[in-house]
Amino acid sequence: MSSDYDATEFIDHDFQPNQSLASASQFQRAPTREEVDSKVAEAQQKLTELRRTQEELERQRASLEETRRRQIEFQTGRQEAIQSLTRGLGLLEEAEFSARRDAEQMAKTMADLRDALAKVEAIHQEGWTQVNFEGELTRALTTLENARMEWNSARLKFPLLSGQTPESKTVPPVTAPTPSLVASHSFFELCRMGLALTWPLALVALMAAAALCLLLLRR
Repeated sequence: MSSDYDATEFIDHDFQPNQSLASASQFQRAPTREEVDSKVAEAQQKLTELRRTQEELERQRASLEETRRRQIEFQTGRQEAIQSLTRGLGLLEEAEFSARRDAEQMAKTMADLRDALAKVEAIHQEGWTQVNFEGELTRALTTLENARMEWNSARLKFPLLSGQTPESKTVPPVTAPTPSLVASHSFFELCRMGLALTWPLALVALMAAAALCLLLLRR
């Protein structure tokens, strides 16, 4: 069986375009100086834009770093402020409670002292008679004793009533040195004092010596 010959069956269609491009590149002209200068200017412009973009990014980074530093400063300062204020409030509340308690105790003590003073001032000795003298005197002494107890109790609670302040400290009294017996007498006075103290012993010694001599002479 016979068939017609087809020449296109042996043609590589993929190779033909590549061959055409290679042939075209061989005949492409070299760039002119104007084109090179244009490309150089274009590259320089791109570099300038890149530098401008870099500078803008540097400014943004510096701004972000400053913002981060301020945020850290805010967080640290906030924490320190909370701690300081909380501690200060606690100390002041404790001091206020102590001061209020002292004020209440002082007010109660003042009321007791006023009551005791009124009772003492209410004693009128002029109205006592021989009939009620013993009873009135007993009641008056009891009133004075109660007033004295109130006063002593108040002095224990508030040292201010005894003339002491919170800043004052109890200083022990300084005792003057006792003058020396030797320093306060002369030599002759000391001799006389020594003789006055020792003459009984000397007399006994002389009597013993005399007795001993008599015994020896008798032998």
